[in-house]
Amino acid sequence: MIRSPVMTVMVDAVMKAAKGLRRDFGEIENLQVSRKGPGDFVSAADHKAEKVLRESLEKARPDFGFVMEESGVVEGKDSQHRWHIDPLDGTTNFLHGIPHWAISVGLEREGTLVAGVVYDAAKDELFIAERGKGAFVNNRRIRVSARTDMADAVFGTGIPSLGRRDHPGFLKQVRLVMMRTAGVRRFGSAALDLAYVAAGRMDAYWEQGLNSWDVCAGALLVKEAGGFVGDSFGRDEILAADTIVAGNEAMHKVLLDFLKQARAEA
Repeated sequence: MIRSPVMTVMVDAVMKAAKGLRRDFGEIENLQVSRKGPGDFVSAADHKAEKVLRESLEKARPDFGFVMEESGVVEGKDSQHRWHIDPLDGTTNFLHGIPHWAISVGLEREGTLVAGVVYDAAKDELFIAERGKGAFVNNRRIRVSARTDMADAVFGTGIPSLGRRDHPGFLKQVRLVMMRTAGVRRFGSAALDLAYVAAGRMDAYWEQGLNSWDVCAGALLVKEAGGFVGDSFGRDEILAADTIVAGNEAMHKVLLDFLKQARAEA
């Protein structure tokens, strides 16, 4: 497929960062048994990957701003465009040697998502999307699932862990979902969860406590694959919200109903 100049820039940056992360991931098994432990090592890997991404994107588009997990917000001369970067989504998986993590880069233009890349470096799956041009994985067009029967559906989520808010509320949510679906999955990478919804591998996904860099690219993938994305109240909020609900049309609606019911039970 022919890529636009901006998509070429994004993919090149992601591939450069992936080289270092793959190399560092190969060292994790040795670090698991070290006295110091792998935590500091992974933090360093995260920062190195972000530095590579920023330098590569800045070289190609020097005036664009940044919203980054590690370095925060950097204003650019071009106030219309901002990169949203998560250099290592799925850090806990990476830390434990679990090969399910991704690099996520999204481009915002005046509050609208216009391009996104999610790269699963461990499995070499490159998910890309541009506004109005569809979504792809390794150059193959992807679409959200067509399932409408809850009994056949698989939903993804992110379980709030230590230090996160509203564990009781989440348990209400997951109870309602798991009683009516074929299964609930918790893979540990919001970017890849959204990519999987876009590819029809999961029928819907929800999570709370997120940031724009977690979901920017993945949300566009879902939209361009024919799906629906918004916050847990059904509003078309992605960049400003800290919750996300995504799915095909039928499952998105059902999931919003479940979340509404869970709030009513609180």
